[in-house]
Amino acid sequence: MQKFVYLRAMNPIQYIIESDRDLLWGLSVCSVGFQHVEAGAPYPPRHHAENYLFNPLTGRVLQEYQLLYITRGRGILKTAHAGEQQVDAGTMFLIFPGEWHTYQPDLSTGWDEYWIGFKGPNIDHRVAAGFLSPEHPVYRVGQLEVGVNLYREAIHVATRQEAYFQQLLCGIVNHLLGLMFMTSINRDYDRESDVPELISRARDFMQRCIEEDISMPDVASALNVSYTTFRRLFKRYTGLAPSQYFINLRLHRAKQLLRSTDCSIKEIAFRLHFENPEYFATLFKKRTGLRPSDFRT
Repeated sequence: MQKFVYLRAMNPIQYIIESDRDLLWGLSVCSVGFQHVEAGAPYPPRHHAENYLFNPLTGRVLQEYQLLYITRGRGILKTAHAGEQQVDAGTMFLIFPGEWHTYQPDLSTGWDEYWIGFKGPNIDHRVAAGFLSPEHPVYRVGQLEVGVNLYREAIHVATRQEAYFQQLLCGIVNHLLGLMFMTSINRDYDRESDVPELISRARDFMQRCIEEDISMPDVASALNVSYTTFRRLFKRYTGLAPSQYFINLRLHRAKQLLRSTDCSIKEIAFRLHFENPEYFATLFKKRTGLRPSDFRT
């Protein structure tokens, strides 16, 4: 009941006109809202703006992204790329611009639905990079209080529309997308319970051996897995090959030594088992933009 009292204190559906200045930010928010749909009630409710109303039997195409979060009830989502999928409480799904789609709650349950619509090159780049795909629009995230609070905050910000409120709304969109992406992927890893533990043990081993002359097959051997399996799982989980991760650890340690000790650059290079001081200096500058001597000053 507290949720509905909170949302009644403001208009729970906001349609936003973005300015040219907002578009320069790289992301702009078009709409945000919440609706409580009772079991058996018609859908969608008729209080939406005309260009957002649609017939669930024929669907629609939008020219923006929409991120929806179903927190109660169940229903279906159909899209041109992904077909029909069951949507339950604790599910987020992403609608893509230019993509035919339709969705509606089950008549026996209704649902509670939060959404936020947005567009811009920032999100386009993430789609182009493969982080988000029309083929996989559904994310099982469970009941996330932080997610609900972010949607509520977006409605609050959109209602007040203070100067530069769009930039704050865009920050909320980024938070929601990151929360959705991270939570759903880690729920998948939880089904492979040994993977997070394996990566954690690998990171700990590398950290403890940062000043020792070890190879990545040595790490795999210490974990009792083949190097091929270890490398594949580590890169899938962290986005880096284990050798690159270990180099980054050593460079971070080099920064600490440069700042906190009087060790020469040559001593630091050999202490951290780089091939030679010249290679260390070249790699350090490539990763930091500074030579080790300049970083120290």
